[in-house]
Amino acid sequence: MKVKAASKVIESDLPRVEPATIEDLSALTELVMNLFSLSGDFSPDREVQQRGLQLILEQPSRGRIFVVRNQNQIFGMVNLLFTISTARGGFVILMEDVVIHPDHRGQGYGTMLVDYVVDFAKKKHFKRITLLTDRISAESQGFFTKMGFDYSNMIPMRRIID
Repeated sequence: MKVKAASKVIESDLPRVEPATIEDLSALTELVMNLFSLSGDFSPDREVQQRGLQLILEQPSRGRIFVVRNQNQIFGMVNLLFTISTARGGFVILMEDVVIHPDHRGQGYGTMLVDYVVDFAKKKHFKRITLLTDRISAESQGFFTKMGFDYSNMIPMRRIID
């Protein structure tokens, strides 16, 4: 009987992927702040990042945020933004902020998260998932290639509007 009780505790604490909620906002902000501190393109700004995450959480028609969590903490996340592609003739996903806390990398959680996103996209009949990853991060590019993403002939360009 003790073995069964112990296994239930262990099973309930196994990492899982699930939708984020507004109660997760602080933990999500910390993960994004960590990600942006490593990026050459973005400057971490807690208030700005929190506002952006909150906009997604408050309007599911804009996108979704999924997290990797156990009973005690969130240690990974991804955010998905929804738009329409005329090239694909339907809804597509822009996948951003794929981040696993540094203490939990290399344990399969990134794969778990991206597999969940791909399954979600198939079930909801999205036509494509597009992502941007840092040009200087061979590790990130290798991970996404392993997960079935290909390089595009398109190049990102942007204009920051203040």
